[in-house]
Amino acid sequence: MDHQSNSSRYGAKPLLLCLGLLMSITGFGQEKKPALTFFGWSDQHTNTSGDTSRLHPFVDAMNTMAGTAWPKTVGDKVAKPSFVIGAGDITEWPTHAAMKGYDSLLNNRLQFPAYDVLGNHDDGGRAFSPTMINWLKKKHGSLSYTFEKGGVVFIGLWSKFDPKGKPAQPLTQEALTYLKEQLAKLSKEKPVVIFTHLCHDAMTNRDELVNTIGKSNVIMILGGHYHYSSVNQYRGINFVQLPSPKSKVTEFTVIRITKDRLIAIPYDFTKKAWVSESKKVLDTKIKVVEQ
Repeated sequence: MDHQSNSSRYGAKPLLLCLGLLMSITGFGQEKKPALTFFGWSDQHTNTSGDTSRLHPFVDAMNTMAGTAWPKTVGDKVAKPSFVIGAGDITEWPTHAAMKGYDSLLNNRLQFPAYDVLGNHDDGGRAFSPTMINWLKKKHGSLSYTFEKGGVVFIGLWSKFDPKGKPAQPLTQEALTYLKEQLAKLSKEKPVVIFTHLCHDAMTNRDELVNTIGKSNVIMILGGHYHYSSVNQYRGINFVQLPSPKSKVTEFTVIRITKDRLIAIPYDFTKKAWVSESKKVLDTKIKVVEQ
């Protein structure tokens, strides 16, 4: 009589194949790719004296935000941010003191990296000053620049503002040319976030911007300029306007990107509450192809 076990009689391969299939279906044993979390703010308007005390509560709130529970619709807790995006108007006017004050804030108080673009206040407007221009070039290499984090490419766009013009203006051809050149280097599937000073409502050539984007996988455009948070969709592109410390609200925006979901929700650290107004919240499906 044959007393061999079934596993030895028929071999272990079928059992292992079944086990592997089960693990694949349930996700058990698979490494979960972590989400990319970062914060956004804009229009800090650092005082010409260099006093940044008004900004300290915002930075301190960012530093302690990790571990805060997301809204129930999201679940989980806020992870430690990889960096902070700033969408311009760092200074009220670009004095040396204002530059030094903001630089010290980033280096000595903020606990993670910061990536800024300049706004219309930062070149001095009609009373031109190169102070902040030189600062940003030294920090990031150029006024428009590109970096990659967590599999997502970030393109910061500097667009020269006409100080004699209206608050709403077009992105310059120089900015659009830089964007086109950077997108051409990427695969069409590569997820991209653009950040620039002009927001959706202040950008008069949105169609030209969207045409420049073409079929590239731009999942979000971050802007500032108008000091309050808002969300718009235009021709399939998500526009997120970042809040300002100069406004009446004490908010910054918390952003999370996973392989299939993009979330951007302002958090009011004074009220210790997430903003829930639908016009200010982005929670949408996206497609991020791992490469």
